[in-house]
Amino acid sequence: MTNLADRLIPDFDLSARNTLALRARSRFGLLVDGPDLLPELFEHATAQGLPVRILGGGSNVVLAPNFDGITALLATFGRKIAGETADHTLIEVASGETWHDLVVWTIEQGSGGIENLALIPGTVGAAPVQNIGAYGAELADVFHTLTAFDRQSGSIVTFDRTACAFAYRDSVFKQQPDRYVVLTVRLALPKAWQPNLGFAGLSELADAADLSPRTVMDRVIALRTSKLPDWRLTPNAGSFFQNPIVPHEAAAPILAEFPAAPNYPQANDRTKLSAGWLIEQSGLKGFRMGPVGISERHALVVVNHGGAEQADVAALADHVKDTVLNRFGIALHEEPIFL
Repeated sequence: MTNLADRLIPDFDLSARNTLALRARSRFGLLVDGPDLLPELFEHATAQGLPVRILGGGSNVVLAPNFDGITALLATFGRKIAGETADHTLIEVASGETWHDLVVWTIEQGSGGIENLALIPGTVGAAPVQNIGAYGAELADVFHTLTAFDRQSGSIVTFDRTACAFAYRDSVFKQQPDRYVVLTVRLALPKAWQPNLGFAGLSELADAADLSPRTVMDRVIALRTSKLPDWRLTPNAGSFFQNPIVPHEAAAPILAEFPAAPNYPQANDRTKLSAGWLIEQSGLKGFRMGPVGISERHALVVVNHGGAEQADVAALADHVKDTVLNRFGIALHEEPIFL
């Protein structure tokens, strides 16, 4: 058995391991390069009375300045065509792989299905936790199964789509954040590819003579880079607030005042509104509060102008939520997880 204590990195600096570039440190850090390390990690942590948190690419988290425990970074890699069914090609990927690299790789293998999710930052292991989505698509659309380490039982378990309890930016893994560690994700990509062009900015591709998954991916990349700040240049966590899904009667006064406001009918007499639009209409696009602010390029993005910590982000988020609630009567909820 590996001497895990020798692999722990004391006073581990996480400032460069989260896309918001928040000042953050952990009492210990650990690079997890295989699932065999996990039982020993949690046994050691329990014996020492230390909490453990799992971190992927740090793209959807708001880290506290100090964590008195072990931050385990998933560093497992590998992707392969795992098989096929009559209608799908099965792709299996280790959780430490970069999500966007996976999107590019699947297209290079001749498979479409996740091109609308291009350029989403973060790792494959984090994708099912959040049920990532963009441009009219989400992970659940192509999800097959995943394996995860269950901290409660100490065993590796397999989840199908139903067991994952996917919902809008939600899953069982998000609801039980301290129980499962995602190890591998398997996707079922359709052999008979059909483009998903229902989102604004993609519909004009319908008449393209050379329409392909790569064509759609390139357009998605162009759209994202034109609207969203690059986290490597302007630290951010991507879309910070979920688009609220509200009863029709809650949306009606807004649509009466602003008939052109973005809105998307949902099941059960509900309507999805645009959080970015609500924030911008509340006069907060480009708003700054100390070292953090709302991006001038996109009202849905919280940016770190330099030297910010978790409390700064929390204060700004509270101000945005209070302002939108007072203006429109709509409650917003954060997408990133505060750790």
